[in-house]
Amino acid sequence: MKVLATRHRFRCPPGFPRQRATMTRLRFSIVLCTYNGAVYLQPQLDSLLAQTRLPDEIVIGDDGSTDASVAMLQAFAARARDAGIEVQLLCHRENLGYVDNFSAGLRAAQGDVLFLCDQDDVWRADKLALMAERFEQDSSLLLLHGDARLVDAGGHSLGCSLFEALQMTAQERKAIHDGRAFDVVLRRSFVTGATAALRRELVARALPVALGWIHDEWLAAVAAAVGRVDSIDLPLIDYRQHGANQIGMRKRTLAMKWRDLLLPRGRLLADEAERLWRLEDFLLQAKFHGSRDRAAQVRDKRTHFERRVAIGRLPRWRRWLPVLREARGGFYRRYGTGIRSVLRDLLRHD
Repeated sequence: MKVLATRHRFRCPPGFPRQRATMTRLRFSIVLCTYNGAVYLQPQLDSLLAQTRLPDEIVIGDDGSTDASVAMLQAFAARARDAGIEVQLLCHRENLGYVDNFSAGLRAAQGDVLFLCDQDDVWRADKLALMAERFEQDSSLLLLHGDARLVDAGGHSLGCSLFEALQMTAQERKAIHDGRAFDVVLRRSFVTGATAALRRELVARALPVALGWIHDEWLAAVAAAVGRVDSIDLPLIDYRQHGANQIGMRKRTLAMKWRDLLLPRGRLLADEAERLWRLEDFLLQAKFHGSRDRAAQVRDKRTHFERRVAIGRLPRWRRWLPVLREARGGFYRRYGTGIRSVLRDLLRHD
C-alpha cells in the first residue's frame, strides 16, 4: 500500500508569487492501556509528560482496575490537559482483556500516528521526537518499532537489550531496513508493541485482531504485508521485566537447550498453523496489490507447519526422510530456526 503525504494545495490568484506547498504537520497520539498497574504506573506517566516533543493526544483505556490506577490516571489527565494535550480517559466497566483494550484505544485515537504504550515501562525522553521525525520524513512508513533496555522490577538494568534477548540477527535487521520485513515476519514475531508506532490507516485496515493473535503481532504482520515496516536500533524505553511479562533472560545451559529439543511441539505447531490460516484468509480478502502473493507465502509456511505436526506423530526412525525433504526444500531455514528446527522434529516426542 502506498501512503501519500498530505499537502496543502491551493490556486494562487493572478499576480501573487507561487509558493511551495508545505506538508501538513502530523498529529501524534499515545494509546496507553492499564489494568491494576498502580505499582509501576507513575514513572511511566511522568515519562510521557517529560517528552522533548509532547503528543497531541493521549488515549487511556483502563480495563476495570480495582487498585489506585484510575485515581492516578485522573490526576495525570489533568496535568496533561494543562500541558495542552488532549486526553481521552476510557474506563471500561467490564474487563475486555489486553487485546480488546488496546483495540478500543486505537479505534478511539484521532492522531495520524499512534504510539502503543504499556503501563509499566518508562519512555526515553526523546522517544516520541525520534519516531515522529521518521514518520514525517517518510510517507511510506506504516509501522516503526525500536529496541529497549531491559530492566528489573526495580528499574535496574539487566545488562541486555530487547533485540539481544530476542536474538535479532544482523541479517534480520538488514532485511527490515531494506523493506523486506515480511520475510522476517514469516520466520517469527519481532515487533514488541511497547516500542511501536503506526499510522492510523493501519488500524482501519487491520482491526479486528484475528483470533489467536496478540495485537502487536497482528498489526506488525498486516503492516509488513501491505506496507513498509522499519526499526530503530536504539533503546527507546526501559522495558520492565516482572512476573508474567518475563521474556526469558536466563543464560541457557547445554542441558536446557537439550531439554528444549525434546519438548512436545505438536500442539504449538498446530495452533500456529491455525493462526497462519487466519492471516492467509485476511490477505486473500484484502484489496491491495500483491495481497494474493503474500497469502501464498503464508500458505507455504502453514502447510510446512502442518507437515511438521504429521512428522511429530511418526516414530523417530521414520522421521528422517520427511525431515530431509523439508530441509532440502529450505522450509526450516525460511520459516524456522534452521538446524535447531530440524533437530526438534527428529528428537521431540509429542
